[in-house]
Amino acid sequence: MRTDAFALRHIGPSENDLQHMFKTIGVDSLEQLIYETVPDNILLKNPLNLDAPLSEYEYLNHIQELGKKNKVFKSYIGLGYHPTVIPAVIQRNIFENPGWYTAYTPYQAEIAQGRLEAILNFQTTVIELSGMEIANASLLDESTAAAEAMALLFDVRSREQKKNNVCKFFVSEEILPQTLSVLQTRSTPIGVELVVGNHETFDFSNDYFGAILQYPGKYGQVNDYAGFIAKAKTAEIKVAVAADILSLVKLTPPGEMGADVVVGTTQRFGIPMGYGGPHAAFFATKEEYKRSMPGRIIGVTIDTNGNRALRMALQTREQHIKREKATSNICTAQVLLAVMAGMYAVYHGPKGLQYIADKVHNSASTLADALNKLGVYQTNAAFFDTILVKADANKVKAIAEKQEVNFYYVDADTISISVNETTSISDINQIIFIFAEATGKDSFTVTELTTANNLPKSLERTSSFLQHEVFNNHHSESQLMRYIKKLERKDLSLNHSMISLGSCTMKLNAAAEMLPLSMANWNSIHPFAPIEQAEGYQIMLKKLEHQLNVVTGFAGTTLQPNSGAQGEYAGLMVIRAYHLSRGDNHRNVCLIPASAHGTNPASAAMAGMQIIVTKTMENGNIDVEDLKAKAIEHADNLSCLMVTYPSTHGVFESAICEITQLIHDNGGLVYMDGANMNAQVGLTNPATIGADVCHLNLHKTFAIPHGGGGPGVGPICVNEKLVPFLPTNPVIKVGGDQAITAISAAPYGSALVCLISYGYITMLGAEGLKKSTQFAILNANYMKARLENHYPILYSGEMGRAAHEMILDCRAFEEKGIKVTDIAKRLMDYGFHAPTVSFPVAGTLMVEPTESEDLAELDRFCDAMISIRKEIEASTKEDENNILRNAPHTLAMLTTDTWSFPYTREQAAFPLDYIAENKFWPSVRRVDEAYGDRNLVCSCAPIEAYM
Repeated sequence: MRTDAFALRHIGPSENDLQHMFKTIGVDSLEQLIYETVPDNILLKNPLNLDAPLSEYEYLNHIQELGKKNKVFKSYIGLGYHPTVIPAVIQRNIFENPGWYTAYTPYQAEIAQGRLEAILNFQTTVIELSGMEIANASLLDESTAAAEAMALLFDVRSREQKKNNVCKFFVSEEILPQTLSVLQTRSTPIGVELVVGNHETFDFSNDYFGAILQYPGKYGQVNDYAGFIAKAKTAEIKVAVAADILSLVKLTPPGEMGADVVVGTTQRFGIPMGYGGPHAAFFATKEEYKRSMPGRIIGVTIDTNGNRALRMALQTREQHIKREKATSNICTAQVLLAVMAGMYAVYHGPKGLQYIADKVHNSASTLADALNKLGVYQTNAAFFDTILVKADANKVKAIAEKQEVNFYYVDADTISISVNETTSISDINQIIFIFAEATGKDSFTVTELTTANNLPKSLERTSSFLQHEVFNNHHSESQLMRYIKKLERKDLSLNHSMISLGSCTMKLNAAAEMLPLSMANWNSIHPFAPIEQAEGYQIMLKKLEHQLNVVTGFAGTTLQPNSGAQGEYAGLMVIRAYHLSRGDNHRNVCLIPASAHGTNPASAAMAGMQIIVTKTMENGNIDVEDLKAKAIEHADNLSCLMVTYPSTHGVFESAICEITQLIHDNGGLVYMDGANMNAQVGLTNPATIGADVCHLNLHKTFAIPHGGGGPGVGPICVNEKLVPFLPTNPVIKVGGDQAITAISAAPYGSALVCLISYGYITMLGAEGLKKSTQFAILNANYMKARLENHYPILYSGEMGRAAHEMILDCRAFEEKGIKVTDIAKRLMDYGFHAPTVSFPVAGTLMVEPTESEDLAELDRFCDAMISIRKEIEASTKEDENNILRNAPHTLAMLTTDTWSFPYTREQAAFPLDYIAENKFWPSVRRVDEAYGDRNLVCSCAPIEAYM
């Protein structure tokens, strides 16, 4: 046994388990199983051309050496990214804790109450600092949040505006450059016309439906927007404000000025810059827009006993359920980062945040005064943390870089300097020295911070914030550590048991992959630092792009999209750019099979495409004849096909090459959704099946943890003809020579967590990656063999095999009064998170074990499902007081004096022997979904206040 082989640690079943598994499935070898699962004509003939795998020890040495090539300068660049102090208690107990980072999106509320409370804290922080009525559970970054604000305001135009096709959107020239670029990307396909200009000279004509302002502006100027917003309201123009969240501690919130939407990033609330991400954006608006709001909202409801419980509210409002009627394709958040930012507010409380904001502002004021004395004049009339000075940029840059300091050089004689939470008096003196040398003046030293106020009197915040007890009780490390632990105990994560979610691939997130994220020379670099200072990052990112090219068989990759749905959108926008470059402006028809993920049509709608749905046959496969008819019918305007492979039904369709050729023959391109890439890596690839572009979920197939609902990374890989169109960034040039504008804010998206996938591929190598795929298929077929005598399996391949996942049909149990949700809730009593419920077929469970689960865990899950099947058999439709409908069972139920159920306490909580030694207790009974939607509460106020 090679104890230093990473594959041994990543892959669950041992060599000793194989014969038993083969016998159960009915095959003689792994090779036979793969032959019976994957069509022979798409199997790769050669192994992946990747470097030999490194052991964990070798990899960590390698990543430390690579990290030394990154130069961590003092960063005063600003533009929405700031050095920050990550409280150690949050870093150790959340950021580095698998109890938090391996959890799944909280669809099963009863076993996610801890995370839900942490996100509720985040939403409360955002609502109270922004002055708005509701906030969501976070978005991907500030720039995409701004684009979502534009789309929301476009969606909620008045009937008159829609009738007259009012489509102009004003963008203040103060907006961050990366935000402008993302707005440009997102506006054109949906028919919005951007007009960039000065807010002071804006004409408020009836051609406009909305506007967006930056507060403070990109180079630090603080403007009073109350007058602008009042005039806009009179003209029926709705206003979004992109705001710096720390400045809102001291400034009048945009909500109090009358803003309709407030967006921004919470990065400076204790989240490392990480060369661009991941960071939790925020999105707050008025309650009247709640059904148009993108993303997720965490809401307060009650459980079966009437006790307070939390859940994802208004779930049917989620955009992917609207499909082609969607105004957003967002189906995720940045939960782990939102949890950290919310916990930063809990730890510091209102007084602590006031202290930090005062220190930052006083540091900026002290620096401005000192530079003025040198004759380097500060030009912002009012500022919070960023000053704009006049000096010779080339001279300053040369001296500053020798001192390992970065400023932002606006032009030849204008420099922007953003101070931050980490800025000390010695840092201020270093900056004074740099400018003194550049101007030939004598330097001097400041010894204390000024308390002079450089904010307009009219904009000083007067309203209170964060008065709820949660923000005022946890200011010592002991208190916060115990609060975090209390919440963690309410959540079921991968550190407790397998999470067998079809389509979501909850595999091991190995500790060796995660460790580098805490290293300062990886997590402390500004995304707009000169690239020569990020040599380690450049090497790692280029190597990861190459690895992904090899895995997919494609020629180019962009890592910029920071979610899978954003990857879908990026892929479609690249296809769109390709057609436009050839003068095929009319090619806008997108064919999508009926079985596709809901984000597919939502992404296509956002890309301005006309969606034509193609039929699916009874066996779950694409109806090739229907597809052919529609491809020929729309041949003149065909843009692309969106296809998931293996299919959403967990099957390798043998007609895939015929399908892709059909699209090419009719002038279209093929976009492959990479959701099920875990069944392809090393066996086949998107290029081999005939796709032109695919997105990959690095947070699924390539081991980035789900973090309770994010971070995600959704890069796209493209063939040679699409490489020129890969997206760029306005500050750091990336992408192709005919690049589309930015997809997300940072040049390389969530670069920090790309280290995880780089580690995963580097430690597994070609053989380990292929083996992982083979074992994912093995584990799925082992479970299928064990469960198919108890549950009908809805679809399987031509030789009766599943790919890496399968669908258990639970619809017949409704005759006994048992719904699929009853099974999902009952699984909690057995210590498991439910598989994917009612997707892609209502009334079913989609199960995906991944390669990381060992035989004992697979058997525990199968035993639980078989035991539940016996409980279903014993149920009757008339018996509402039964064990499944009452599930889950809490500790409070088990320990009451009275027991009014027709089964024993042991049957309720300990139905199988293995549970006793490792019992997980759901912290609430079944939540009342409808109550929570009728009484939407998404902040920390007690529920009584809303009754």
